[in-house]
Amino acid sequence: MRGLLIGVARVAGAAAIAVLLSVLGGSMIWVLGGAKQLDIAGEAKPVRPASPSGDWRFYGGDAGGTRYSSAAQITRENIQNLTVAWTFSTGDLDARPRKALDDSGSEATPILVEDSLIFCTPFNEIIAVDPGTGAEKWRYDPKINLDQRPANQFVCRGVAYWHGGGDGPCDARIFSGTNDGRLISVDAKTGDRCAEFNGSGELFIDPGMELIWPGEFQITSPPVVLGDVLVTGSSISDNVRLEAPRGTIRAFNARTGAPLWIFDPIPRSADEPNAKDWPGAFPRKEGHANAWAPMSVDEARGLIFAPTSSPSPDFFGGARPGDNRYANSVVALRAETGEVAWSFQTVHHDVWDYDVPSQPGLYTILKDGKLRDVVAQTTKMGLVFVLDRDTGEPVIPVEERPVPQDGVPGEALSPTQPFPVAPEALVPNRLDPKDAFGVTWFDKRACAKAIRALRADGLFTPPTEQGTLFLPFTGGGGNWGGPAYDASRNLLVVNMSNVPHLIQAIRTENVEAAKETFHDSEVHRQTGAAYGSRRVALLSPLGLPCNPPPWGVLAAVDLSDGRIVWRRTLGTTEEFASGVALPLGTPTLGGPAITAGGLIFIGATFDHYLRAFDVATGEELWKGALPTVGIATPMVYEWKGRQYVAIYSGGFGRVGTKLGDSIVAFALPE
Repeated sequence: MRGLLIGVARVAGAAAIAVLLSVLGGSMIWVLGGAKQLDIAGEAKPVRPASPSGDWRFYGGDAGGTRYSSAAQITRENIQNLTVAWTFSTGDLDARPRKALDDSGSEATPILVEDSLIFCTPFNEIIAVDPGTGAEKWRYDPKINLDQRPANQFVCRGVAYWHGGGDGPCDARIFSGTNDGRLISVDAKTGDRCAEFNGSGELFIDPGMELIWPGEFQITSPPVVLGDVLVTGSSISDNVRLEAPRGTIRAFNARTGAPLWIFDPIPRSADEPNAKDWPGAFPRKEGHANAWAPMSVDEARGLIFAPTSSPSPDFFGGARPGDNRYANSVVALRAETGEVAWSFQTVHHDVWDYDVPSQPGLYTILKDGKLRDVVAQTTKMGLVFVLDRDTGEPVIPVEERPVPQDGVPGEALSPTQPFPVAPEALVPNRLDPKDAFGVTWFDKRACAKAIRALRADGLFTPPTEQGTLFLPFTGGGGNWGGPAYDASRNLLVVNMSNVPHLIQAIRTENVEAAKETFHDSEVHRQTGAAYGSRRVALLSPLGLPCNPPPWGVLAAVDLSDGRIVWRRTLGTTEEFASGVALPLGTPTLGGPAITAGGLIFIGATFDHYLRAFDVATGEELWKGALPTVGIATPMVYEWKGRQYVAIYSGGFGRVGTKLGDSIVAFALPE
């Protein structure tokens, strides 16, 4: 993502913009599934009332991550009157070292509990503000080590709320993970530490092995709570080593901090349920398969739904043959014991860094005239899986289809991969040299030549020494922002990126030389594996992606049958093309929120706007200027009779965006 955006930022100059405008001609046509299509728009007929969501008490709006608000004060008819109600500055721009700010991303979504909006900063400071004015009420700073080099930059996506049933100190608590591997517990009303929790108000997560550097292991997504069970995943640096920190999911008592259970997605003995999918000697040495993205909770079923990542290392799996079950999966865990109720794997034997990247969506859909509880999972591949919530069986059928083979020597690829029969991929996964994009003939020719030099056999083409085209790139497709769901229309709304990577397998003995040669690329040794890796965005000489736009997409899918109802370009080149806002889309991070007023609110782009779209048609209705990028998911709430939409606008340091430290709330004039 970093290399891609820095490359796009190089696009400047009136001549290049003029040529680009003439090429586009004002229309947006793009290739998907081999057929040219205009952006699709269609009417969605309401099928049933949406369930009321109440206050935005969870990172995803509710425990199942619907990101839906029953607030209906803001509508299609009055959206043009929306204005900034208040702005709150965290003070990070003045308080934090520039080096740390340049290595941070503001990805948090606030929650509304105990008459406060509560959120975390990239540096794990927990802050509560007045929902109506943005005035600060309290803050707690765990004082993390800012000298560490975090694996996935300094990030905190949100906090979790727990209530113990009383009305005394710490009967209402906020839990948050930190970039240095701690779980923090503070009073939701005052911000004071809750000493009952592990005797100090915090506990340190032992990664189970010595870290190569302090930031190799982090907690970046909010924990979840079911009753008195507090559950957290972790974020671990990719591509470093085969014998890496384990992706263990851990549960603790929310009152005392006492450990309750652990779940390691990778089997460590031959008698574990998934051992047959990890053939070879035990104990396994591989790490990761961690749940770095947000988890979901089904309180009635007593289940935690965890999205897991690839095992270590990302781009070579010769030491871990088999499907590697429980990695790259949606895993339903029993909250009381940590036992697996069921699992569904979205990628077998991952060598593409195609983690399950987003919160599993727990929705009740209308299917064949009946209501059905499902788990909907968006993926980096641009695919959407819809699963039965009790069994994990596909509700929309899934087929095992043959995929490209002939990886590097010693690799153990799966002959097939799972594909839902619908919807089709929401972003393209093939790129032919003749379809290379370029502003000029020279630009297009250079991209065509680069594509022609790579192995490019479509989705799941393995890494090769020749170099392989990955489309979507390792950031997706979908990423951690995840989708939103409108039950009144059966519509899943999701944003996705549409840009390519060049991934190259490098023999271990050649890695150091590759580091000297490819200064524009990420080159990793992948210690313990037979191959290292090279990763770089596939860009033209002008710094634009080599695939045709749009490079960012917002789409709506009917979950009853997988039909794509509409699909729109998301984002413009305004921040990368000398202020000229071309409708090409940008890579996206963050997600949407939907309201009963028939609106979708989303930031997520690399121009500086919060946008509103018509949920029925995908038409863009409004955009409000932000101080910098809003690479976060907005939240929607009502306070004293007024509806607000709030989003974190703080920048994304590693891709060179303008830095900020603001929460911005929009509302209709009083």
